[in-house]
Amino acid sequence: MALPSQANYVIIGAGIHGLSSAYHLALELKQHGRGGGEDILVIDKTSIGAGASGIACGVVRNNYFQPAMRELMAQCVDVWESDPQAYSYHPVGYMQISPESMRANIASIAEQQEQIGYESVFIEGEKQSADYMKTIFHDWQAQGITSVLHEKRGGYANNLKSLYGLASKAEAQGVRILTGITVTGFKMANGATAVTAVETDRGRIECEYIVVAAGPWVKSIWDMLELPKAIDVKGNDGTIHRDVPMWVFWSLQEGTLGIDPTLQKTNDGEFPPVVHVDSDVPLYSDVDGSLITDQMWGIYYKPDFNFGGIQGGAAPFKVETNPDDVAVDPYGPASPDFVVGDDFAHMWCSALAHCQKRFQGQIPKYKNEPSGGIGAFTPDSFPVFDVFRENCYMIADSNHGYKMIGVGQLVASEICGARSTLLQPFRFSRYAEGKLHPVSNSPFPWS
Repeated sequence: MALPSQANYVIIGAGIHGLSSAYHLALELKQHGRGGGEDILVIDKTSIGAGASGIACGVVRNNYFQPAMRELMAQCVDVWESDPQAYSYHPVGYMQISPESMRANIASIAEQQEQIGYESVFIEGEKQSADYMKTIFHDWQAQGITSVLHEKRGGYANNLKSLYGLASKAEAQGVRILTGITVTGFKMANGATAVTAVETDRGRIECEYIVVAAGPWVKSIWDMLELPKAIDVKGNDGTIHRDVPMWVFWSLQEGTLGIDPTLQKTNDGEFPPVVHVDSDVPLYSDVDGSLITDQMWGIYYKPDFNFGGIQGGAAPFKVETNPDDVAVDPYGPASPDFVVGDDFAHMWCSALAHCQKRFQGQIPKYKNEPSGGIGAFTPDSFPVFDVFRENCYMIADSNHGYKMIGVGQLVASEICGARSTLLQPFRFSRYAEGKLHPVSNSPFPWS
């Protein structure tokens, strides 16, 4: 398909946010009598799911300490559940398993989940937690656990299958999706801040509105739009932190243990919830018994035929390189810099064995293949959903992205004039106003 010279709406990025926005915007435009999918063009420099969405673990959960994130994720789970077949969604549930240092936080999450009608079971106490876990996994053996939050909703989805399901829905509404097109800049109207065209390596696309859903490449688009590289952030205590970098990159740690996924079934012979364990108990090697860490650690895992084994990950680490010098491309498993190594495999497989006896001695079966990627994080590690330059809607998910399939629905409604109370806490203005999200005790920057 030739590159069109004009499109009313140009969406940059064919990942979860770009495709969800395109599909839902097509529905909104049609509903309001303002056109339809034929007015929307999605462009991606590589292909559908070539970025973070395409390599995502695929976990779908509500477990957030921040009320705004929890309410937004409840809406996103609703969207996942609306068409599980098209979205390749597995509603197996999700478990947050935690030590005493996190118990109060998790209790707060459980209480507020009850208030918003999000079904979960909360178990407190070390013995009670161990007993509950053994009703699911007979070989559960993690020590130092004093709470279990078992979300009955949530689960995981197969990343590429869900993206192609979204793409089919969008195209059925008349949306055009063009790949192999790289954005190189933007054209502004004389004397105005609004963008009038997207410049690409294949030509210019005149447009009325832009949705930026570029995932890890959001910093590049941000820079092209001449938005600030550093900002002032007002802390919750009123302190002003000057010249905070707008973007920082974190390296993601994920991999697969190449065993039969059916070996991780529950005592009842069913596929289990996604398991997330945070722990402050020293972690020892499953190879030689040496100490791996005596600091807080966390892992998540699930059986997944899509990955061919037990797939999951651990807490990411901050990339210390100047954000301007970080090479996002080549991305993911193709990167020479940001793929997991032997240290991750050793830690993660040892942590699996720490949690369940069935994983002891299994580290030789870890899939020694490139995995991992990087994410572009905001100053507080939470998303920014807002309009810049009058007509550029920025979906900057701060690597919370794949599970947030419902954000596209809310963005589409906002573009058509309906302000979203769910997106309001994620405006860019929160940094200047000091309206930051509360911080949990989890070792993960996105919890």
